[in-house]
Amino acid sequence: MTAIDDVRVFAPPIHIAPAKVGHPTNGRTVANAAPRIQPGLEQRRLWERRYLRRLRVTDTVIVLATVASTAFGAVAFSGLTDAHLPNVIRVPALTALTWLVVLAIMNTRDARIMGAGPSEYKRVAHATGLAFGLLAIAFVIFQWQGVRFQLIFAMPIGLVALLIGRWSWRKWLLAKRRLGHYASRAIVIGSRKEVRYVLKRLEKDGQLGYIVVGTAIDDGRPDGVVVGRRTYGVVSNVGSVASVAREINADTIIVASTPRNDPGFIKRLSWQLEGTAAELILSSRLADVAGPRISLRPVEGLPLIHVRIPTFEGGPHLVKRAFDIAVSLIALLSISALAPLIALAIKIDSRGPVFFRQLRVGRDGREFRMVKFRSMKTTAEQELAALLDANEGSGPLFKMKADPRVTRVGRILRKFSLDELPQFWNVLVGDMSIVGPRPPLPSEVTAYDGHVFRRLYIKPGITGLWQVSGRSDLSWEESVKLDLRYVENWSLTQDLIIMWRTVKVMLQPSGAY
Repeated sequence: MTAIDDVRVFAPPIHIAPAKVGHPTNGRTVANAAPRIQPGLEQRRLWERRYLRRLRVTDTVIVLATVASTAFGAVAFSGLTDAHLPNVIRVPALTALTWLVVLAIMNTRDARIMGAGPSEYKRVAHATGLAFGLLAIAFVIFQWQGVRFQLIFAMPIGLVALLIGRWSWRKWLLAKRRLGHYASRAIVIGSRKEVRYVLKRLEKDGQLGYIVVGTAIDDGRPDGVVVGRRTYGVVSNVGSVASVAREINADTIIVASTPRNDPGFIKRLSWQLEGTAAELILSSRLADVAGPRISLRPVEGLPLIHVRIPTFEGGPHLVKRAFDIAVSLIALLSISALAPLIALAIKIDSRGPVFFRQLRVGRDGREFRMVKFRSMKTTAEQELAALLDANEGSGPLFKMKADPRVTRVGRILRKFSLDELPQFWNVLVGDMSIVGPRPPLPSEVTAYDGHVFRRLYIKPGITGLWQVSGRSDLSWEESVKLDLRYVENWSLTQDLIIMWRTVKVMLQPSGAY
């Protein structure tokens, strides 16, 4: 639930979908009849079906185009004989059918995952891998000609095209949501403090697809909940929220907290919302600690929430290291053409070395020399003491939007993060990772207290959640929170999403100075 990630920022919630309801029978009224779908819920289902139809058509076009073009290439360049021509038709048709069926079976177009978070992309990738795994088995058994071409060309090209298609539709969806369309009408209920917490997270993300139409507070006070410059009105008390949701066509209820000494509240509320709301969302601050490590498993009718304890070594970290080596090698080869131009600009602009090496603290407190393109005057360290009173950073960080020590070329390099390109060398030799917490100075580490040291449990990164979420505009507390969330909940998929978002930040810089 965030998007970026990805993750929905205020907390990965537990969704409780109200039971499906039936339809009237010949206009007869039956005592204790099943609840009927209300206009608000029908309206939500209408725009969901409309959006999912777009995804279905796009997926079908991409799959058919990819499979057909691959089959054409196989015929044109592989020299298949007439004896193999039946497979030229059979194999592409079977490939397309298998691919589309698996995409549907694995719920890659589930309404609950659209618009935010990495789940949609993960499911598309998993479905594609499973489909071509089945085709590979068929190839081994039946020795069909043409399957090899589909595996080599159609799978990677098609997967990339599918992901780009989903990303494009997501951008379209977010643009519509900013205008108030294709969004759920939500009521947030609970204690005033917890409701304010959820509203802040919803406002901060702004891409989750919820339009908060009111709140239901359990303290009985009529005054609204103030978040920033906006006031969210109280439309109901907690006990009557279901009937009010029906009146104002709210299709989502977000439970920020439950009433004390009422263990059956959620069950009763879900019953009351049948036919009115599509989902009941339970927000929990536990997710700030556990995030994607949370899983729900019923044991003899008792729903137990499992929180996996994070580990900081083993297989996943070896995969991360292999990924870092591969990406850093490609990056260093790619920037080798750009580096001489940057070096020449630095030399022309100011006297001094091209590279700047600074002592930083890495995993487990080990110090290393981080390499960057020099963006400041050579006397920057000596001038720091005179600028401390003008510090605009928070916590132990020193930041100035108009730092006089930064050179003219340095400002350009910093704006587009070009000064950080040599850090790929630090990644290659093992001091850093592509994605991770911000690499701190030794002076910053000495100012750490308590849980902040957890930032040093994994290697620091060239980029991270801190960079794609505001960089220098973040407060110290926000920066620490993002780093700790990453340390405990990182995944390779999340790394890929952060890298993609980093490219966007470099092209449209914000908070870089």
